[in-house]
Amino acid sequence: MASSTKLSFILFLSCSLFLQATLGEIICEDLPKDVCAFSIASSGKRCLLENYATKEEKVEYQCRTSEVIVERMVEYMETDECVSACGVDRTSVGISSDSLLEPQLTYKLCSPNCYENCPNIVDLYYNLASRRGSVFAGSV
Repeated sequence: MASSTKLSFILFLSCSLFLQATLGEIICEDLPKDVCAFSIASSGKRCLLENYATKEEKVEYQCRTSEVIVERMVEYMETDECVSACGVDRTSVGISSDSLLEPQLTYKLCSPNCYENCPNIVDLYYNLASRRGSVFAGSV
């Protein structure tokens, strides 16, 4: 009986450690640059891609935490399907509403594939448009 209890305890402990390792929190600075954009950290803040010049005058990229808090979403990484459906680019640096001036982007953001399935991207661009006062804000 003691052996069974000991085995159960070891199994429980092993599963607990495995679960903790797989359920780690998302920290923007730890994300690779190819999944940084359109991710939301455990803190609820958006991750954004920034560039900087190295000593060798090369341009490098790093993932940073923005001050923009996303309501109702945490620990979220947008799928490649949504990035494609919404016509956005993971390599875009920073968060800007300038891309809303491109009619192709607005069309894709309002398409059913994007609008109905990709709440993170829609929320981001809706909020950017609202702050800018764009016509796009009224069409979503």
